[in-house]
Amino acid sequence: MEAFLDTNMIIYAYSEDEIEKANIANKIINEYQCFISTQVVNEVSNVFFKKFNLSSQEVLSVVEELERFLTIIQFDIDTIKYAYKIKDKYKFSYFDSLIIATALENNCQILYSEDMQHNQLIEDKLKIINPFEEIKERGYKNEI
Repeated sequence: MEAFLDTNMIIYAYSEDEIEKANIANKIINEYQCFISTQVVNEVSNVFFKKFNLSSQEVLSVVEELERFLTIIQFDIDTIKYAYKIKDKYKFSYFDSLIIATALENNCQILYSEDMQHNQLIEDKLKIINPFEEIKERGYKNEI
């Protein structure tokens, strides 16, 4: 099954602070044929530069590792136009809509993301899954 990964999934895959989320993200990467877009590569790079103060060489190493384990999709103007339709129809942000459009165009059945509505079905083809939902629910139960 093909799965598209949102930026946060890649960030968690490299996390040393969020071990449970890192394990879940890496399990998904190992069990599915996973896709990301050049948009995700750029967003990951930006986070690693700004939040984690990684050097260009360190970020390059991450990108090269992503190339080895994931399919990286480049999108075109038609994908951008499709994202506008997704944005208007589902009221997502433009950048989330661009990720969704890219996932749909590449026939992914699942989009793993922490930031979008869990279990939402887009265009009767793409299901958004928050793989950390169980952690969130468990956290709520622990707070009660």
